Amino acid sequence: MCTAITYQTRDFYFGRTLDYEMAFGETVTITPRNFRFSFRHGGELKTHYAILGMAHVADGYPLYYDAVNEKGLCMAGLNFVGNACYGNPTADKENVAQFELIPWLLGQCETVGEVRQKLHTLNVVGTPFSKRYPTAELHWLIADKSDAITLECVEEGLRIYDNPIGVLTNNPPFDEQLRGLELYTHLTAKDPDYIGDPRACSRGRGAIGLPGDLSSPSRFVRAVFTKQHAVSGDGEEDSVSQFFHMLGTVEQTRGCCEVENGEYAITQYTACCNADKGVYYYTTYGNRRVTAVNMHHEELEGSRLISYPLINSEDIKRQN
Repeated sequence: MCTAITYQTRDFYFGRTLDYEMAFGETVTITPRNFRFSFRHGGELKTHYAILGMAHVADGYPLYYDAVNEKGLCMAGLNFVGNACYGNPTADKENVAQFELIPWLLGQCETVGEVRQKLHTLNVVGTPFSKRYPTAELHWLIADKSDAITLECVEEGLRIYDNPIGVLTNNPPFDEQLRGLELYTHLTAKDPDYIGDPRACSRGRGAIGLPGDLSSPSRFVRAVFTKQHAVSGDGEEDSVSQFFHMLGTVEQTRGCCEVENGEYAITQYTACCNADKGVYYYTTYGNRRVTAVNMHHEELEGSRLISYPLINSEDIKRQN
């Protein structure tokens, strides 16, 4: 249960929430240009674009949840349970396991346009990373500063959707999410002319009718509305702050979304990446202070992963 968005001010920003009932030891991870990727169904990337993002590192391999490469191409995988359907390897396609897809694309492509070309010959297969890590059911938001697409692997095959709104949540499939927006074309950030007794409400009655529940269709509508009406300065601090405020409208609070008996989905982390500058900002459920990792402060010609554990304890600035 996650939400991903894009945002453009002076720079291009990309990020997401990850909502789940548990964490998996993820870290902010930099994959330098000479880390060797050996793909399960043939082929290697001995050299590639450097990648920065959130990953669980297993057996020395970065299992990326979301990432940006040094050229500003971004990608995030979001749960798509019940709809995702991966193929089996075929001789006439480029067979890439689901868990390899982010490094396979971000390692080779500079733009969404180049991604589109790669997808013509792509077959995403369901080969798991290991018995411990079964194949996740995902779909993806892929974006750069001028274009965005949604990629879905369903029973009918690979589906590539233009995504001009730059927002993605979970189920249902993306085309159905877009059709659902038509129910909310009346929404406005302005005060309605009249709703009942004007003395019965305080000032600031914009967005009346905006869905407020935690389901993915409601989060989709809420994220689209918030993004389309967000106003900020174009500096780095203003842009990053506004990005976190936008994603704050869809964050999940412990106790409000029970997924199992006594287990609650929470926003494990919220991320905002300046794709132009290669800076990954994040907060966690336990620490609301923004933390930043800059890929260009590291040696990108290396061959070893660089990982920063998440800061999960609250860091309060006390003024007196």
